[in-house]
Amino acid sequence: MKTRFAALCSILSIVAAPALADLKPGDKAPDFTTRASLNGKEFTYRLADALRQGPVVVYFYPQAFTKGCTVEAHLFAEAIDRFKALGATVIGVSNDPIDVLNRFSASECAGRFPVASDADRRIMKGYDAVLFAGWADRVSYVVAPDGTVIYAYSAMSPDRHVENTLSALREWRARQP
Repeated sequence: MKTRFAALCSILSIVAAPALADLKPGDKAPDFTTRASLNGKEFTYRLADALRQGPVVVYFYPQAFTKGCTVEAHLFAEAIDRFKALGATVIGVSNDPIDVLNRFSASECAGRFPVASDADRRIMKGYDAVLFAGWADRVSYVVAPDGTVIYAYSAMSPDRHVENTLSALREWRARQP
């Protein structure tokens, strides 16, 4: 199953062109609370709590340990200090079970940012991030501290999600008093 999914993701990443997600800038980001893992340690993640600290990048990915999702996790982990410099935090979301995310957060995310389990797909549905067969689409959102979406990007290729969300954060930060 994982092999077929990885092959499909590879094909989609070649033919998929960037598109905007259905949740648009200016929309209110759905609040959520879920189980998450940071460096293999489980905890309860609350978006509202994270937004009190600053903007949040909420990125959805199809499945832990697949090629594109591993690449994307590495890219976010490598850039986490740049996100922090802009006052932002990052949370990855998939429908993987928490025990899988415990391993993924420690290895592929290098313990640099949390990943959340959305086993019932409630969060994915709220963010218009359902791809097919219950997997998450590869969609990244930047959410301002007031809960407003300030940027949305959807593309199966993981290559531009980090740079695009960083650019959106820089532009947003420059407009702040």
